[in-house]
Amino acid sequence: MAEKKLTTSDLVEMKKKGEKITMLTAYDCLMASQLDDCGIDLILVGDSVGNVLLGYENTIPVTMDEMIHHCRAVTRGVKRAMVVGDMPFMSYQASEEEAVRNAGRFLKEAGAEAVKLEGGKEVSKTIKIIVGSGIPVMGHLGLTPQSIYKFGGYGVRGKDEEQASKMLEDARGLEEAGVFSIVLEKIPAKLAKKITREINIPTIGIGAGVDCDGQVLVTHDMLGLFEKFKPKFSKRYAEVGKEMKECYRKYIEEVKNKVFPAEEHSY
Repeated sequence: MAEKKLTTSDLVEMKKKGEKITMLTAYDCLMASQLDDCGIDLILVGDSVGNVLLGYENTIPVTMDEMIHHCRAVTRGVKRAMVVGDMPFMSYQASEEEAVRNAGRFLKEAGAEAVKLEGGKEVSKTIKIIVGSGIPVMGHLGLTPQSIYKFGGYGVRGKDEEQASKMLEDARGLEEAGVFSIVLEKIPAKLAKKITREINIPTIGIGAGVDCDGQVLVTHDMLGLFEKFKPKFSKRYAEVGKEMKECYRKYIEEVKNKVFPAEEHSY
């Protein structure tokens, strides 16, 4: 019997029970199936694929077709976890009609169960229309990487009273618009705690403290696979990147010195 897929209502129920929600990123079938086998609740096919796998400086250049390609690979490897597709820059900002069409592609073409998009009250109307079309939406407040040029950096958001007050209002507005959860990125832990207490939908923190209803990290960061920089909020659970390089060096050395292939590897 196939394992039951997690749904948006399951996540709201987890918040009510005080059960923490776990979320990690994946961009391919192998990593997605590993995460699913280990019991992860949510898999985000993030536009972070631009930084992590595609060699872009930031998330801005990532296209819808690239996101669909990676999301499709991920859903092939998942049985239980809920898969969320990240709507890339300019896939929902130009018009509501285009936003619905692009959000629908994640479900129809890639097999995802939900989409995520960045922004506060300014995207509420778009979210209402997407949700009204039968597509679950996850919100995203705080540090919103697609607005990097607008804010001019990756600093902490919501530090002053005015920013904090606006973010709380944005969170309420997103809940009212119909999102099933909100990612809170790189905001003060006290503010994240307040938002989490004041809304009825789950909050998923990344650099937002322990009081969020769940946590998300970029898997390549927590594995030590992505070595360009290490965000303060990301814990390194391993140094897989270093180990992989050791394997590559050993292979090169053995081939050069005719150690590999040995007799047992030959026909």
